Amino acid sequence: MSKIEASPANYFKEALFMAVKEKIRIRLKGYDHKLVDASAEKIVETAKRTGARVSGPVPLPTEKQIITILRAVHKYKDSREQFEMRTHKRLIDILRPSNKTVEALMSLELPAGVEIEIKA
Repeated sequence: MSKIEASPANYFKEALFMAVKEKIRIRLKGYDHKLVDASAEKIVETAKRTGARVSGPVPLPTEKQIITILRAVHKYKDSREQFEMRTHKRLIDILRPSNKTVEALMSLELPAGVEIEIKA
């Protein structure tokens, strides 16, 4: 199990030795669901173009973090404001990847704001 976070060029760096294995599992996380979906679509399209079988993208449950703050400083405790942060997640399995697939994924440009986690 390895976690890769850095520039887009390093996302699939460790995947070269993972290509020998049967499956590469990619998890995408982000606050903007449009960016996460666009990134997932790019990865799926690239993997299919190189001949690998792709399972996904599978939408995972969205994490919702709610923060409540008091609007007033001293009294009026009933006056509160709530903010929420949603983390959208997608799961992609690439089955039987070749070296060509891994090299294509390494050169893929993905938008900022999407965290990528790769597991073999």
